[in-house]
Amino acid sequence: MKTILLTGAAGFIGHKTAEFLCQKEYKVIGIDNLNDYYDVNLKKSRLKQLKANKNFTFYKLDIENLNALKKLFKQYRFTAVINLAARAGVRYSMVNPFVYFTTNANGTLNLLELCKDFKVKKFVLASTSSLYAGQKMPFKENLAVNTPISSYAASKKAAEVTAYTYHYLYGIDVTVLRYFTVYGPGGRPDMSVDRFIKWIDQGKPIQLYGDGTQARDFTYVDDIARGTIKALKKVGFKIINLGGGNKPYTLKFLIQLIEQNLGKKAKIKQHPFVKTDMKATWADIREAKKVLGWQPTVNLKEGIKKSIDWYQSY
Repeated sequence: MKTILLTGAAGFIGHKTAEFLCQKEYKVIGIDNLNDYYDVNLKKSRLKQLKANKNFTFYKLDIENLNALKKLFKQYRFTAVINLAARAGVRYSMVNPFVYFTTNANGTLNLLELCKDFKVKKFVLASTSSLYAGQKMPFKENLAVNTPISSYAASKKAAEVTAYTYHYLYGIDVTVLRYFTVYGPGGRPDMSVDRFIKWIDQGKPIQLYGDGTQARDFTYVDDIARGTIKALKKVGFKIINLGGGNKPYTLKFLIQLIEQNLGKKAKIKQHPFVKTDMKATWADIREAKKVLGWQPTVNLKEGIKKSIDWYQSY
């Protein structure tokens, strides 16, 4: 049985990836620091589901803690590391940029150094579409992404280039996945989809930054998790987009979908556009299809319905 170290296992994408890995009979060692960036109870409920699977083992551990990580690498012989642990949220990176670098950059460095020392040959890194700010759409992986407009994006760029260094120097096989606006049941409460659902349902005004014409390449969480597992394939060093791939949808359209599914009308309070936000994102996913044999299967209308069904039951 192959043993995978999965960081950020209690996170939105992490828990779904862990679930699918266990179904495929991988042994999953999940770690997470369970920080309180959003409701810890949501993270604990995800872990409770995962711990019911015999193939899943959890440790409360921070990837910034090199010594604790080293003990784990000594205890298990990992086939691969999937690094989904990250400080998330673009806007909060303006408030506290330091934690983004200590986790996203230094934490990734810790894991790569241990992969080198313990001869772990495969590393999958979760990165972000935020790196494509200012580039021509649809975004291709070979674009020069040297103009990050948030500390979050800058810290992810640092992680990417560090991963390349360890591939070049030590032969670690690396897949960097640039995720595009991941949503779905049990999503992060700070993300637009989840906030909009809650506000519209409760009759509270949506806090909308900008005029709603900004657009996103929304990607369903199950599709992202499947792509993340496919990325365990040997590729040398590859950067691969995982996105909806069809077209970007405006926030206005997203709000309309939620209104239709809830049968309620949104109240909107508009705020100025935030400088760290991107006007639009759109993934070119030809590389994912070619290299990983991956493509998304859940469209936005279906995904929003599933998200609202989960919200109402939760």
